[in-house]
Amino acid sequence: MVTIREAEQMLDEIAESLPEEIFRHLNGGVSLSPLSMLSPHAVDNDLYILGEYFSGGVLGRYIVIYYGSFVRTFGNIPPEMFKQELARTLKHELTHHLESLAGEKDLEIEDAEQLWDYLSGKGE
Repeated sequence: MVTIREAEQMLDEIAESLPEEIFRHLNGGVSLSPLSMLSPHAVDNDLYILGEYFSGGVLGRYIVIYYGSFVRTFGNIPPEMFKQELARTLKHELTHHLESLAGEKDLEIEDAEQLWDYLSGKGE
């Protein structure tokens, strides 16, 4: 299992590999939280929030990646695959950030559609 320290190093490497411009106005940066966040929409305690983008408020714009959710979702996958999932999640949250700056909501709509598919598959 990837430790939180290893995950921090992976996340730093991923962030450093991306163009600086996409981090513009992300004044709160990117942080790795030890928490696991169960989605309020989870039907069978099987839907975890891997990351979140926050904008507005006193803390400004920032991204939180939930290490605990990664462990619960991807606990025993090889480290390189864990890093790929971290990269996918960070890029997803950065897309929310960029769309927020542009006044777009395409990814929010896509997320809602995926949630609808999940709930439909659970008979909700």
